[in-house]
Amino acid sequence: MDAAAQSTQAVSGVVAAAAAAAPRVFKLAVSALGGQGGGVLTQWLLQAAESSGFIAQSTSVPGVAQRTGATLYYLEFFPRSAAEAAGAEPVLALMPNPGDVDLVVASELMEAGRAIQRGLVTRDRTTLVASTHRVYTIGEKSAMGDGLADSETVMQVARASARRMVALDMEALARANQSVISSVILGALAGSGALPFSAESCEQAIRASGRALNRNLAAFEAGKARAAALAAADAAGKSEPTLAKAEPPDAFDPVPAPENPRARALMERIASEFPGACANMLGIGARRLVDYHNHAYAGRYLDRLRPILNLDSAARHYALLTETARGLALWMSYEDTARVAALKTRGSRFARVGAEAQAQQGQVMRIVDYLAPRVEEICGSLPAWLGAPLLKWKFTRRLLSAFTGGKKIATDRVWGYLLMRAMARTRIWRLSTLRHREEDARIRAWLATLAEVAPGDYELAVELAACQQLVKGYGETFERGLSRYQAIAGALAALRKQRNPAAAARELRAAALADEQGKAFDAALARLCDNPPAENTRNPSGPAQAASG
Repeated sequence: MDAAAQSTQAVSGVVAAAAAAAPRVFKLAVSALGGQGGGVLTQWLLQAAESSGFIAQSTSVPGVAQRTGATLYYLEFFPRSAAEAAGAEPVLALMPNPGDVDLVVASELMEAGRAIQRGLVTRDRTTLVASTHRVYTIGEKSAMGDGLADSETVMQVARASARRMVALDMEALARANQSVISSVILGALAGSGALPFSAESCEQAIRASGRALNRNLAAFEAGKARAAALAAADAAGKSEPTLAKAEPPDAFDPVPAPENPRARALMERIASEFPGACANMLGIGARRLVDYHNHAYAGRYLDRLRPILNLDSAARHYALLTETARGLALWMSYEDTARVAALKTRGSRFARVGAEAQAQQGQVMRIVDYLAPRVEEICGSLPAWLGAPLLKWKFTRRLLSAFTGGKKIATDRVWGYLLMRAMARTRIWRLSTLRHREEDARIRAWLATLAEVAPGDYELAVELAACQQLVKGYGETFERGLSRYQAIAGALAALRKQRNPAAAARELRAAALADEQGKAFDAALARLCDNPPAENTRNPSGPAQAASG
């Protein structure tokens, strides 16, 4: 090796050693949702850092209101002693750079996924502290189908992306200690061992704030203990636990012997007339319709399922009956104004809202419901003989439009509550309303289609029964789903000409649930109709022969 190469190697070694020995900025990013106390958490961290001899700086970038986005808090810490020794103040950044963050905190699981997408979490450097609970996004809630993100997949990606991950249910710990999640987050940070200062300094920051000390300190200790246990398990090489799986619901007893004789008669009828394999679904459906209208209405539900039972068999595991029973119960309990008003004025609803708001004894809680009735909803809640002409005439539609638009009703006040209860009481003439006449006709047509299709193509009938899940909600949501269901029903002739009609119907149903705008559904429907009819190679009598055998 020549002298120049030796000199270059020596200089590189000195620079590397100096870089390793030089103090550096510690970088922390916190992703918190609205109402979780991210600002308070930031102040606690700043105070803990400054009391521990660090120069600290924080910035924040607010997201969209509530769950459509999160506020990103970014903090940097630098040892004050190193700055004094250098005789200069450090230059601290205002925003995190991808691949240049030491510690990332996510106050909700999907926020951990967002941080990973932004490149803030890296395998060689970042410790990720995340809460495993979910606060569903607007997109997840408004999806036509099941729009929920796969939490377990996010957990797997997070573990693979971070140098170290500490995952715990911070929301559950906050509720258990009647505190806010910010206290648990600070405790989790302290217990993880990832902060450049001690847990005691974090505790002192909480004490100095003087805010709900007992509850905040209890939540802090709970978060610290849980995170420390997880960190110890990780150091010992033990795998971190996966997300808890939801326990399956208890099986429904078809004959629970209720006190009401009419309810008891319904349960006995389910047990005697229908197979035990379907008793769970039918029992839930009957109870839903009793709650929705009355016992006679639930009896009509069972009457409508009898012809479907005759088309099914145990060899097919009663798939058609089960799917039809689920869809029929939902369709017969369509959300009219009486139903919406009844749900909003239930005592269980007030109790749930109070628990979610953590309202304490003696505190005042306001509940304001926002309604946006349309002319169609107003006319639909009237008797058919009155609602139909009012909806048809342009003059009356213009008059009724004065009662549409956004309305605010304070259901926690006497007059607001009484108004909503009066709307709920209109259920007594529900079966004579224009809306019921329309929905009843659609239900009859749906059941007739299933009865006509099932003998020749059982699998296609099951898929058409499952298409009922498109018909849900109210207002524009209902109309959008109904139009897509009607488009699938209108394409029945084209479906039957496909090589696999059931698969084609399943594809259309999935496309109808894919997006609100309907682009995927329109493309799938056009593709189905444009394709030349393919010879159906399936044997229509196959399922029937298998069942009889």
